[in-house]
Amino acid sequence: MANDGASIGGGLLNALKTRMHYAQARQKVLAENVANADSPGFRPLDLKPPKLDRSDGVALARTSAGHLGLSGGRGGFTGTGAPRFETTPNGNAVNLEDEMMKVASNQSDYQLAASLYSKGLSLMKIAIGKNG
Repeated sequence: MANDGASIGGGLLNALKTRMHYAQARQKVLAENVANADSPGFRPLDLKPPKLDRSDGVALARTSAGHLGLSGGRGGFTGTGAPRFETTPNGNAVNLEDEMMKVASNQSDYQLAASLYSKGLSLMKIAIGKNG
């Protein structure tokens, strides 16, 4: 039976794989938005980020009383920007600047997840004695 390391690494590697799959699917949706930037009546789409189950072993550890807790607060800042409602006379609502910013952010997120996944696999190989 083939093993990609995710079952050995537990929740973190599974979460990273899920994040990479999400980024791939989102890239396709964002590319379609850009491709239809001049299509009459087209409305841009986006994907919701996957919800990671906290029971899968991925959680923040508070190792000191001086560490900030995960209370859900953002220090007065919200992560949701105001939606843009720019629509051209032909009914198209694609804003190329917004879409390209989403594409760049999505690419960065994918690269981060892929890098962390690769490092996790490397650490597991070292742990089991396969340094190759």
